[in-house]
Amino acid sequence: MTDSFALVRPDRRAELAAGLARVRSRIADACAAAGRDRTEVTMIAVTKTYPASDVVALAGLGVTDVGENRDQEAAPKAREVAAVGVTPRWHFIGRLQRNKVRSVVRYADMVQSVDRVRLASALDAAAVAARDRPLDVLLQVSIDADPARGGAVPGSSDPDVGLGPLVDAVAAAPGLRLAGLMAVAPLGWEPARAFDRLAALAAALRADHPQAASVSAGMSGDLETAIEHGATHVRVGSALLGMRPTLG
Repeated sequence: MTDSFALVRPDRRAELAAGLARVRSRIADACAAAGRDRTEVTMIAVTKTYPASDVVALAGLGVTDVGENRDQEAAPKAREVAAVGVTPRWHFIGRLQRNKVRSVVRYADMVQSVDRVRLASALDAAAVAARDRPLDVLLQVSIDADPARGGAVPGSSDPDVGLGPLVDAVAAAPGLRLAGLMAVAPLGWEPARAFDRLAALAAALRADHPQAASVSAGMSGDLETAIEHGATHVRVGSALLGMRPTLG
């Protein structure tokens, strides 16, 4: 074990344990309020800008799923964590450029931000070349139909960013497995309005693709609302890990 992992600072471990207890309690309470089983909701610890030692500490506390949004940070962090024998399920959750897909498919277990057909095609080719099993993907949807902020557009027939063409492309890709949808509540929208819209889109997708049952929605500030509207994955950063450090 390298020096950086020989001992996670006891004070940091205590901070993480306290944050994790609070978030787990929030998720359990939200599931109870929604009449859902707690096991239906997976918490993803969003560790962007936090050190690899935090990932190791969280894994020791029982966290199984970790999210990152920049390949240039995530790839070396995943290698550091793997080098000490820790194997969380890695979720890539940020806007992904096609020139990064060959790197991402080597460590990511799920890519949550597939929002255009050209990206899906590049991921498919990279996954077929580098992996022995399909890569799970979520289709990121634009709740307000504004593709400028990322997300496939529901109801659009655009061959690259329309949600329908994207669903068809991913469903037909041998290197990918269509797992569901992801969205971020648009600025200026009440979370309940956004997640209600996402729930309707997810139900329509499941009608044609029953295996695509995952819905990634909700972050530190709105996870309860997301769970109320059917989220199966919530992405939690600051509520779990504290104020985000600045990248040097």
